[in-house]
Amino acid sequence: MLFSLFDILALVCFFLCWVGYTIFARKKAKNTNCIARCLHQHRIHWMAEVMTKEIRVGEASLLANLERNIAFFASTTLLVLAGVLTLFAQVERLEDVISSIPFAAEPNHALVQVKLALLAGIFVLAFFQFTWSMRQYGFLNVMIGAAPIDPTGQNKNLAAYSRQMATVGDQAAHSYNYGLRSYYFSMAALCWFWNPMLLIVASLLVVYTLYQREFKSRAVRAITAAQTHLEVAKSLKEKQRQTKLTG
Repeated sequence: MLFSLFDILALVCFFLCWVGYTIFARKKAKNTNCIARCLHQHRIHWMAEVMTKEIRVGEASLLANLERNIAFFASTTLLVLAGVLTLFAQVERLEDVISSIPFAAEPNHALVQVKLALLAGIFVLAFFQFTWSMRQYGFLNVMIGAAPIDPTGQNKNLAAYSRQMATVGDQAAHSYNYGLRSYYFSMAALCWFWNPMLLIVASLLVVYTLYQREFKSRAVRAITAAQTHLEVAKSLKEKQRQTKLTG
């Protein structure tokens, strides 16, 4: 038998953790402060400020830095994928390595290939996510380049345009996040080579780690507090503008 009952249970748990957490995080972000939700608000503020600037060299530099980070992961993913595919020609040696690990499950030639295929699939998915993120940041660059200047920040059409720019940036960041999440779960998938029970434990540990970092970390609290300060500053700025107009 290719899969033992324990292997099937571990694999189901792995996919449930990955897909389930993705759905959970997406829904919870709609009504709970988290990295994705708070950074979306920051992007709205950022793009609104961009519309008021005549010189946008700073924005171009920031976006170029983001694209460099993503390009690094995309190229690294190709190297990792090449390594995983190379292992298909070394399955027997890989089985010997697995057999030498204490408490490891007895390796099965066909099952080892399935495990390698799972890893390869994860990194292919990660590569697609990273490259799509890069393309979307490219789209955002074009939108910023096409954006006219609105010194007062009161043009409603341009305000709506800035929100659409923030949305594109948000989608690019989501794709980047999904690519990074693939790396997290690839660490869990590696544990399957040792023991299916370890795959279950590692999958749950990855979910716990992601939840803590995206919803409960100090970074989330700091970004949330910073968002409040930005909103207060924007409100004060609007009041000052209204005072000048009435005065």
